[in-house]
Amino acid sequence: MNYPTLNTFVAGYPINLVGTSGQAVEISIHSPSQYICANCERILPDWKHQLFLWVVIVLQQSTYAMMVSTPEIEAEKEKLREKFMRFGFDVAFNLRDRGYLTDLIDPRTGYPLLSRPGIVPHDDTAVVKALLNYPVIENKCRVLVHPEWGMAVYPSILLSAAPPIVIEEAIKSIAPLHSWQDIDQ
Repeated sequence: MNYPTLNTFVAGYPINLVGTSGQAVEISIHSPSQYICANCERILPDWKHQLFLWVVIVLQQSTYAMMVSTPEIEAEKEKLREKFMRFGFDVAFNLRDRGYLTDLIDPRTGYPLLSRPGIVPHDDTAVVKALLNYPVIENKCRVLVHPEWGMAVYPSILLSAAPPIVIEEAIKSIAPLHSWQDIDQ
């Protein structure tokens, strides 16, 4: 499949948000990585006839660096996962209600939450590395290194057939409902 290229750092990308606790959220929209293109039918078998597919990267700043596993870090991961899932479901259902196939990937398992899962899990860290070129530290689990937040970053992924401008509008209208304010306005 051939996907058009989207320059993600113009015209409002990334979308920079901040939560009530002061933790930053960065959201950017991208054409799919080579991994997603090569494995789309194996990740999302019901999506095999989609002509366009966009990857929405949601990066949440963590209170802790994600290098080791402690009870505090595991609780933080679960809190950030839940925040993403609440937000992601709202965005996904908003776009689906408008007729655009959309799904979010469970950051814990790598499998879609609204579509039939395929035989291959999605790899959020690999996709963020491929699309944003952020370094990854190979540890017990691979850890992204954000240019400003260091290893205190929690990545999550939404996939959608909606055009980027429609995705952006949905994100910006739904983010305030989750106490995420746009800091670029």
